[in-house]
Amino acid sequence: MQVAVVAPETTPLADADDRAVARVERTARSLAARGHDVTVYCTGWWSDRLDYTETRERDGVTYRAVTVSPATTSYHARIPALLATARPDAVHAIDDPSAVLAARTGATLARSPLVVDWFGEGPPEDPLVGPALRVADRVVAPSELVRTRVRERGVPEDRARIVPEAIDFERVRAVEPVADPPDVVAATRLDADANLESVLLGLAELRDRDWSATVIGDGPERAAYEQQAADLSIDDRVTFAGDLPRGERLAHYRAAHVFCQTARDEVFAIELLWALACGCVGVVEYQADSAAHELVERRTRGFRVSTPEEIEGAIVEAGEFPEWTIDEDLAAFDEDAVAGRWLDIYRAAGAPEEAETAPEPAEHPEPVE
Repeated sequence: MQVAVVAPETTPLADADDRAVARVERTARSLAARGHDVTVYCTGWWSDRLDYTETRERDGVTYRAVTVSPATTSYHARIPALLATARPDAVHAIDDPSAVLAARTGATLARSPLVVDWFGEGPPEDPLVGPALRVADRVVAPSELVRTRVRERGVPEDRARIVPEAIDFERVRAVEPVADPPDVVAATRLDADANLESVLLGLAELRDRDWSATVIGDGPERAAYEQQAADLSIDDRVTFAGDLPRGERLAHYRAAHVFCQTARDEVFAIELLWALACGCVGVVEYQADSAAHELVERRTRGFRVSTPEEIEGAIVEAGEFPEWTIDEDLAAFDEDAVAGRWLDIYRAAGAPEEAETAPEPAEHPEPVE
């Protein structure tokens, strides 16, 4: 299948914490790994004035420069003609309202379905959000929380779908657990929404038991949380490990028995998913603006709680479960399996079951500033 991805910013231009960009690029790589022809229409981050090429290959994906530097108006103006020329089997757009509307015009000219990946972080204050959502043939959300928000914007139920975040399950299998395992682990950005105090208060009630905990992550509230641990007289048993790379996080998750998730604002709890795949028992404090509880609903090795006291009880009860270092049931979230769900959505939106050979593209106009 020939897939055109409309994403104005890709790495390394995008913010390192932009999970929507990371998700769309991971999807592109996964589709390419399955043998599909994927082109990302983006700003040319590789521009070299002395030796310029309009495309760049990376991880099996073709990156096509629509402009050679960030230029929003030019980018949106050029997308329709580029898509009309390429005639992809499906157009996949990131959650940028103006880019979605430009992609809609191009997809219509190319007679291709438009699928919008609406990751849903941040308040949807842009007045173009509603129109952008409603013009898509399918809107894909990472969780039921975001899908509900999409439907509240006027997207019919039959056009709103869920495709979760993906993980590399082979990487989970390959990582060795840390030698000195913590009993409890939590991982989040340590800001005002982390709500780590719930975990610390729950752990403090277990002073008479033998346990250790590791907190992974960094942020502006780290010092405050470290002070709270000291005030609760548990700082000798809680290690603040900082912002660890993925491999080290997985080593901690595979060694730990319980993962606590308490953040107030989370459109998809990706660290919780990694931890569950590593065999952790999930303890999730319900938050109105978090989708984390969706990952433990109907799971035996998972608890949904509402208070620090319930976190305490869940940690104790989790001790009755056997210690695992992997949960094979979570292989359904592997990158390849999730890529298959995207293909199903493209086809449901109107992409062909068996893609025909694409025509030779016409010469592209030169990118502009």
